[in-house]
Amino acid sequence: MGWNLSSLLPLLLLATVFYHHSTVALPLSTNSRWIVSDGEGGERVKLSCVNWVSHLDAVVAEGLSKQPVDVISKKILDMGFNCVRLTYPLFLFTNDSLASVSVRQSLKKLGLIESIAGFQANNPSFIDLPLIKAFQEVVASLDRNNVMMVLDNQISKPGWCCSDFDGNGFFGDRYFDPDVWLKGLAKVATMFNSTKNVVGMSLRNELRGPKQNVSIWYRYMQKGAEVVHAANPNVLVILSGLSYDKDLSFIQTQDVSLTFSNKLVFEAHWYGFSNSEEWETGNPNQVCGRIVDNIMQKSGFLLEKGYPLFISEWGVDQRGTNENDNRYLNCFMAWAADTDLDWAIWTLAGSYYFREGVVGMEEFYGVLNWDWCEARNSSFLKKISPIQSPFQGPGLSNTRPHKVIFHPATGLCVQRQSLFKPLTLGACAEAEHWDYTQKQTLTIKGTYYCLQTDGVGKKAKLGLICTDSSSKWEAIPASKLHLSSKTNNGTVVCLDVDSENNIVTNNCRCLTNDNGCDPASQWFKIINSTMSAASEPYSRVDAILQSLEANLFG
Repeated sequence: MGWNLSSLLPLLLLATVFYHHSTVALPLSTNSRWIVSDGEGGERVKLSCVNWVSHLDAVVAEGLSKQPVDVISKKILDMGFNCVRLTYPLFLFTNDSLASVSVRQSLKKLGLIESIAGFQANNPSFIDLPLIKAFQEVVASLDRNNVMMVLDNQISKPGWCCSDFDGNGFFGDRYFDPDVWLKGLAKVATMFNSTKNVVGMSLRNELRGPKQNVSIWYRYMQKGAEVVHAANPNVLVILSGLSYDKDLSFIQTQDVSLTFSNKLVFEAHWYGFSNSEEWETGNPNQVCGRIVDNIMQKSGFLLEKGYPLFISEWGVDQRGTNENDNRYLNCFMAWAADTDLDWAIWTLAGSYYFREGVVGMEEFYGVLNWDWCEARNSSFLKKISPIQSPFQGPGLSNTRPHKVIFHPATGLCVQRQSLFKPLTLGACAEAEHWDYTQKQTLTIKGTYYCLQTDGVGKKAKLGLICTDSSSKWEAIPASKLHLSSKTNNGTVVCLDVDSENNIVTNNCRCLTNDNGCDPASQWFKIINSTMSAASEPYSRVDAILQSLEANLFG
């Protein structure tokens, strides 16, 4: 398609910049399914995080040989994120010998002479610090730059994660002694209990392997939660599930039992490759519908149960050439906007010092490029910018509840400039406010105008006669992402976007079976919002016409 996003960047970032640079009253707590500030009224705080890897063989945060630590911290905010999920290996906090190794020694042991030179150029104060102090300095940089942090115990023995048989998967594995783990959690929680922007601790990443067991999960995850809360009652306590953090379904029948409240968050992971190559080989509508249903059964139900759900890992190949990831991303965007949950994208790193035996490996899932200087894909950052800010939540109701029509393929929303101009896609910060009625009409909030189809290949329009088939919009098929209507002659059409971002209606595409068809332009999601548009929605002409409406129909 010919969507032109570059001219929309200022509007796309407007709400994100305002939201993420506003002051958050810390620490954080939970209010039902929402994470909220501890200030008066408990306002919603949406965690839109990026993973910063610090658990690999070098045992130091990636990228510090490429850029100064404060430059990286500031760049995180500049890209619209307000939070970092900072990973660490357990042994950094439980093995004094490892903790005391200097950064220089750790890099030299791996033969990383260029990385040592890079540290000396970009972060000279780090190079002879013990590894534990280097970790503390990264936390300190994020803290002074007002970036919130979730500290994540990614693994025990430093290295790339994960496999079923790496000895790090479940309680009792070779490198996963539960008692050592509990001591490590206590040490981390204590070490950072006065660091304001450490807002959460994720107890363990991707539990997995042949030993995984629900009853043992409850035994130790509850102990871990209590240990963390006792050492630092301010932080959110974040619990992962089984099967590589894809299964929390057991919580449906047995709640976690803790002595404290309003601090518990659950986390889950969802990647395109979580379902092998289904996205590329299957029909996107059917695959999206099936996978979202499964996620709701395995973890999404927690939102309805009254717990926050943190998607602590998701991400795509930033080069845009992976069709499996591209299709997954559009489905993820629709779901993430609809549920308006908290998340952390994988990953910040454009490259690694040393990963799986490879020096300087490039990370194509990284939001930064290889040298950590620039965003790898600025269009991607524009696309995800709407889900970096909240659509709704406690304390954010600055207008009446309404709907916005979100277009996941672009990250834009349906707007109108006036009654006499076509509906278009634009920044969600200025989205039109809609009601979606029980009769399946989409009406502009506070008016009599409804969305109508005018036929195949024609621009969607607004009208006042909202009782015929051309005014009814149904979410179909398995994905529920096509908005379908019927023309007055009975032709079924779907909402679509033309090359100039105008909202049109066309024959519905890719509904079933066709694996080679991409329905992205026709995917829309009607989502709940309580956030007001950034500009005045009605022109003077609109106001006059609404006055006429009131006299005619009121």
